[in-house]
Amino acid sequence: MHTRELGRSGLKVSALGLGCMGLSFAYGPPPDRQLAIRLIRAAFERGVTFFDTAEVYGAGANEDLLGEAVEPFRDSVVLATKFGFAEAKVGAALDSRPERIRRATEESLKRLRTDHIDLLYQHRVDPDVPIEDVAGTVRELIAEGKVRHFGLSEAGAASIRRAHAVQPVTALQSEYSLWWRDPEREVLPVCAELGIGFVPFSPLGRGFLTGQIDENTRFDETDLRSIVPRFKREVRHANLALVERIRALATRRAATPAQIALAWLLARKPWIVPIPGTSKLHRLEENVAAADMALTVEDLRDINAALTEVRIEGERYPPQLARAVDR
Repeated sequence: MHTRELGRSGLKVSALGLGCMGLSFAYGPPPDRQLAIRLIRAAFERGVTFFDTAEVYGAGANEDLLGEAVEPFRDSVVLATKFGFAEAKVGAALDSRPERIRRATEESLKRLRTDHIDLLYQHRVDPDVPIEDVAGTVRELIAEGKVRHFGLSEAGAASIRRAHAVQPVTALQSEYSLWWRDPEREVLPVCAELGIGFVPFSPLGRGFLTGQIDENTRFDETDLRSIVPRFKREVRHANLALVERIRALATRRAATPAQIALAWLLARKPWIVPIPGTSKLHRLEENVAAADMALTVEDLRDINAALTEVRIEGERYPPQLARAVDR
């Protein structure tokens, strides 16, 4: 797989990364640990060198899983993880105090079985801690050799600028896909201006853009999508209109809807690196193949028409999670 540089940071990664969250957390019962390890190693064998996790994914379990999986080839991959929640639990209060950042980093290093974190993100902007203090703490960790690069997740344009003035931000990670394009308004222009890479999570709309979900799909109670307004059964029919437009293009290109969705993101900017997640080998191979797919002018015109004509219904987060997003 070809590589991309995240902004002007010098950090080069595979054009597609692997989001590892779903191997431990969020999308129903996780797969068997050994199967998950084999999937991560299969991704590396297929050219993926960029792996994303966080301390809150399974309360550290995902970092531990990833650490074991990449240990044989640790020096050949880029590991990204995140801090920012008290007690390393999703739904807990935000906590980016300097002492918490340092403790979280030490714990992540142990679980990842490494002496440095390649890319350390603040998971969510903490309104109670000046972002200059956050950036300054990560700057110190970089000076100590424990961290290589600084990132932000779901940060707004003003926060990005303030943090970048203290410690250059290598990457901004936020949700971005054919059915969530909010970063185009302010965040992507700031990234372009400051030379910051952009890492879309949920690039396949939490699975919706694959075309494998319809009005009759039922989600396990442990699946995040069971509480996401955009996945409510009554709005899925409206949202499937976009999927059907993408499916028609995929058929014309002898591809899949997922591959079209990923290829569209890759075509947006050369410093965008999506991190689709999966627990299935055939889906991994499908996603990886999208890195070699070039959309034509006609393809992009058809996609833009679909995006203009189809309105996506429903919020992307329930209220309890939306509160943590920086504006």
